[in-house]
Amino acid sequence: MKCGFVSLVGRPNVGKSSLLNTILGMKLAITSDVSGTTRNVIQGIYNDEESQIIFVDTPGIHKPSNKLGNLMNKKAYNNTEGVDVILFLVDISKGFGKGDQFILDKIKDKDIPIFLLLNKIDLVKDKTKLLEEIAKIKELHDFKEIIPISAKKNDNIELLLECLKKELAESERIFSEEDLTNVTTRFIMAEFVREKVLELTHDEIPHTVTCYVENYEENEKVVHIQVLIVVDRDNIKKIIIGKQGSMLKEIGTRARKDMEAFLGKKVFLETYVKALKNWRDEEKYFLELGLKEDDE
Repeated sequence: MKCGFVSLVGRPNVGKSSLLNTILGMKLAITSDVSGTTRNVIQGIYNDEESQIIFVDTPGIHKPSNKLGNLMNKKAYNNTEGVDVILFLVDISKGFGKGDQFILDKIKDKDIPIFLLLNKIDLVKDKTKLLEEIAKIKELHDFKEIIPISAKKNDNIELLLECLKKELAESERIFSEEDLTNVTTRFIMAEFVREKVLELTHDEIPHTVTCYVENYEENEKVVHIQVLIVVDRDNIKKIIIGKQGSMLKEIGTRARKDMEAFLGKKVFLETYVKALKNWRDEEKYFLELGLKEDDE
């Protein structure tokens, strides 16, 4: 039995969460085109007959503009320590840029095998340019593996898993086969709502919007969930509610579908919005993100 920890790192929007969801065959981490979508470190546990791989999905590393950005970057860096393999994802459809080089400079001296994953190859039409780009990147570091993938199309994911198993030690399972993740069901439900807020409002809403479950009641057939959406300005609250509540209703409808698919039960979802001034500066905000004072 091969077991170990694998960290996913890269710039925002390179497809780390999509890759995690594809490997697990389920939606665990939310995805969005909005930078900073992943804010917590999420572990997804992959099991098959011969291995258990604990994937650590980290926030996208970026140039921070506030306290939240600094904390997210620190969490990402911290979770490249003590793992067996680092998966360094690059959006190859956009090429290898300065932000990618910045991350590589941070991780290249670690005594940990680094796999370079060139994601979104399905978006690259000119395969000759792809090969030229790979040749250039190959000179930057002695990567253990360089694997072109498409997280969304499931291209080369089996190859990736086989390569990972070669780097992991023989060990008993670290978690039971029933374990899927380190985060709670309540956290996942709140994230489904936050994903839909970002999906439907696009650039109108700052990525600092926060959602959390205020009430969760479950029986054999149905689940009743109340989710609070917290913003820091009244005008943002109005956008999320929409005309006659239309936006909030659509957010709830889409989130409920994901919840029912995840839970396998009918879900009654209630969503509501509060605008709390200076919310981003309050201790509770950072606690909701799993960011404690010792992370600063």
